[in-house]
Amino acid sequence: MSDFICDRVLLTNDDGIDAPGIKVLEEAARSLAREVWVVAPENDQSGVSHSVSLHDPLRVSAKGSQRFGVRGTPGDCVVIAIEDLMKDHLPNLILSGINRGSNLGVETVFSGTVGAAMAGMLLGIKSIALSQVYTSPNPVRWETSSALAPQVIRQLAAMEWPEGCCLNVNFPDFPPAADTPVVFTEQGPGLMDGLHVSKRADLRNIDYYWLNVRRAPRYNPPDSETAIVLKGGVSVTPLHFERTNLKALSFLRERSSNSKTPSDS
Repeated sequence: MSDFICDRVLLTNDDGIDAPGIKVLEEAARSLAREVWVVAPENDQSGVSHSVSLHDPLRVSAKGSQRFGVRGTPGDCVVIAIEDLMKDHLPNLILSGINRGSNLGVETVFSGTVGAAMAGMLLGIKSIALSQVYTSPNPVRWETSSALAPQVIRQLAAMEWPEGCCLNVNFPDFPPAADTPVVFTEQGPGLMDGLHVSKRADLRNIDYYWLNVRRAPRYNPPDSETAIVLKGGVSVTPLHFERTNLKALSFLRERSSNSKTPSDS
């Protein structure tokens, strides 16, 4: 009896096709699917979110059997794979990652790893984003995601999901353990505390800017993904495109209905 959970799986990421995380993911995927395809960016595309390239041509390079590099975003990779490279036999599952670093809370809005999973969701295919939390300057615990990813993916892929949903998985910055809990979580605010800009000058004394994420401790509910991974669990958060602030919507509607214009007087 086969242990495969699907016939065909598509892997992508935002760290680039040569990143260590996608190698860890590919090893896990080969124990789960009969056929593994890799379609990933040629270069690091961290922070590009859900973007797709509408104004530039995209080049695809064969990197081996069922392995392609794309000069574009993670979203581009998913679209090219589904609409062209794999169109005759679509994947049952899309796995994006494993990202070097967390994708928690507000940061998921900027994440290319999550963006690729959401592109897959948009195209109607089960999609999971996966990230390995780490704390700089400590080394990334790839051994944790390597040990835990096969069973976590197997568990999630076997479940029935609501439509219009992808999953965001974060592996904790802890040594791997057989009893590591897998917890379904809400997003919460995460640890992002803003964006920092560094202004510098190059060797010709021309200014340039370097952006990076500023993080700080923030309150996260006990059942949020950040709280769970900081305690050593694997967080699994269902995400969707709907981003309406329902509390604000109710407030504005109430304000609008209660306000009077001069013509009402």
